[in-house]
Amino acid sequence: MKNSLPLSCIFAQMLLSSCTPQGQSDANQTTHAQNWNWQTILQEKLPLLGHRNWVVITDMAYPLQAKDGITTLYATEPYAEVLSTVAQMIEATPHVYAHVYQDKELSFLSEDICPGIDDLKADMNKALANADVTPVDHEQLIARLDSVSNLFEVIIIKTPLTKPYTSTFFELDCKYWDSDKQALLNAKIADSHK
Repeated sequence: MKNSLPLSCIFAQMLLSSCTPQGQSDANQTTHAQNWNWQTILQEKLPLLGHRNWVVITDMAYPLQAKDGITTLYATEPYAEVLSTVAQMIEATPHVYAHVYQDKELSFLSEDICPGIDDLKADMNKALANADVTPVDHEQLIARLDSVSNLFEVIIIKTPLTKPYTSTFFELDCKYWDSDKQALLNAKIADSHK
């Protein structure tokens, strides 16, 4: 009779573990989560994100990066709509703002080599009307993401857009503390050591 309780516990544990497929990893759970609405996921993550985190809106051919620090979501809405929504979501947060970067190559794209690009550029400018956008070489931005994602989370939102060099990169920074305030604090700390 004493042995029946431990055996029943072992049996129950075996039964419960058989409900989960063998080898199911966190990656599979992440993939399942990515099927949820990207806006809901980003809205839930925004309070957790801070300075040094990035949010990137990309075209369809942007590569799926395999690093643990990168979360990739998919949006079915048009690129400019996703861009506008993300910009508004970041603007509405009390704790972060974004330095905004776009691929430098975008400024060299024209209708003769990329039909429809002028309308897209106009839509992108409208979506980012409140932002100061800095053009940076695409490869430099990718290298920065690779480096940043070693320590900080990067969220990539892919869209159905099929135009090259259209990625927009939001590098988050602290909204309530800036470099001027930090300089004043550093001066006070330095004075205290004299």
